Amino acid sequence: MPSQSPVCLIVDDEPDTCWALEHVLQKQGLASRCALQAAQALRKIRQSGYAVALIDAKLPDMDGLELARQMRAIDPGIRIIVVSGYFYRDDAAIRQAEASGLIQGFIGKPFLHEEIVRAVQGALADGPVNSRISGSGSMESNPY
Repeated sequence: MPSQSPVCLIVDDEPDTCWALEHVLQKQGLASRCALQAAQALRKIRQSGYAVALIDAKLPDMDGLELARQMRAIDPGIRIIVVSGYFYRDDAAIRQAEASGLIQGFIGKPFLHEEIVRAVQGALADGPVNSRISGSGSMESNPY
C-alpha cells in the first residue's frame, strides 16, 4: 500500500498569512489545510492526521502555546512550529516550549519563504518529535 504524502496544518487568524504559507508549502509539493481559530484546528486534528502544524502564537480563541499543548495531547507525534509576530526566538516561553519538546521550532514574522521550507522539511526529516529542526532543499528567499 503506497504511503500518503504528509499534510501540514496551518493555524493563523490572518487569511493572508494562511494563503502565503499554503503557497510556500505547495511549491515544495506539500499538502496543507488551514484553520483560522484554535477550536477549528483541534477539530481538524481529531478528524485527520497531520505531520506538521504551523501555528500562530496569538489566536482569537486561545494562546498558541496552549493550542500546542492540546494538539500534543490529541496527537503526540505531531511536529509543531510556532510562526509569530508576537514572540521572539529568545522569549523565555518559546525557549521553554522548545526545550521541553512541546514545539519543534519557531519562526518570527515577517518570515522568509526559505525559513518555512527549512523548518518544515527539517521537522519531517527529524522523525521523533523531540529532535532538533534542520534541513535544506529548494528554497525561495522571498520575504512574506
